[in-house]
This record gives sequence, C-alpha cells and structure tokens, in this order.
Amino acid sequence: MTEEALPSVCSARGCGAPAQWALRWNNPKIHTPDRRKTWLACDEHKDSLSDFLAARSFLREVEPFSG
Repeated sequence: MTEEALPSVCSARGCGAPAQWALRWNNPKIHTPDRRKTWLACDEHKDSLSDFLAARSFLREVEPFSG
C-alpha cells in the first residue's frame, strides 16, 4: 500500500483522529533492511505506538504526516 492510499487516521485501535505522524518500521526477521511499513499516529498516540515498536526494535523513523 502506498502512502497515497493510506487512510489518514491514527492506527491506534479505536482511534479515528486525523494522523499527524508517520511511524516507519520494519521487522528485521522478515523484512529486508530497506523495507518500511507505516503506522499513522495522532498526537495523543504517537508516543505509545512509537514505544510499542521501539520495544521490539522495529521503529526506524518518525516523520510528520501531511496526508
């Protein structure tokens, strides 16, 4: 799925707030180093989603999301 096709809402369960952040990640056990998956986050869920990915060593970049 390309960034243009992504829904512009937060990826946190039950949250429908507009996305403000793009959390780029990959699972090194199954993805090549250059592959990036994307979760979107609102301001409220940016830290919790980032922490979840970082705890698993999946988080690569956090960038502003412009939709």
